[in-house]
Amino acid sequence: MNAARITNTEDYLKKWFPQFEPDLRLFIQQHATLKLFKAGELLMQTGQYMKATVLITAGRIKLYRQGEDGGEFFIYYIEPGNACALSMICATKQETSQITARAVEDTMTLMIPIIYMDEMMRQYKSWYYYVLETYRVRFEELLTVIDDIAFRAMDERLFFYLQKQHRQLKTDELRFSHTEIATDLNSSREVISRLLKKMEQRGDVSLHRNFIKWLRKDEV
Repeated sequence: MNAARITNTEDYLKKWFPQFEPDLRLFIQQHATLKLFKAGELLMQTGQYMKATVLITAGRIKLYRQGEDGGEFFIYYIEPGNACALSMICATKQETSQITARAVEDTMTLMIPIIYMDEMMRQYKSWYYYVLETYRVRFEELLTVIDDIAFRAMDERLFFYLQKQHRQLKTDELRFSHTEIATDLNSSREVISRLLKKMEQRGDVSLHRNFIKWLRKDEV
């Protein structure tokens, strides 16, 4: 969904957070701020103090960890209907962020100031359960990252990476460069290009100038 199509906080909440009780949606409308991040813009970076919890209402955000050498290690994406769990933790505990978050496309967010976090946890049961579910989902994402590193060869990691993008983006045309994929999987462009060629030979994908076409129709 284009981030510019909706400008009303109430409409965003109804569309992406229907599980919130009416009083909670009203509370967020009264206290949150809509903020648009352009593609490529940073939402948070390592060492930054968070002043708000971030809810995603349009677009897509990439979270990654930066190494001392300037390299990036991909963690996961956040999409509409999601919240940044780390922004919740850092904001509530008033700690600095240990990760960097960047908008990969124009992204609309709802920024809820940290001063309201305790009140929302106490007063709104739907928010309490939403926070718990957010932590659970992100913990499972981190377990997947650990499993990938510890137990899967790079060809398997690449297959599951592309499969996940296909499912999440709901498209067969995956517009990722070989360099972007290599960065996300902490590999080299040469290795990724070679493995993509093998996937093409198996009939999993077809490679084009500006995109990778996912061909596994049996994968829903």
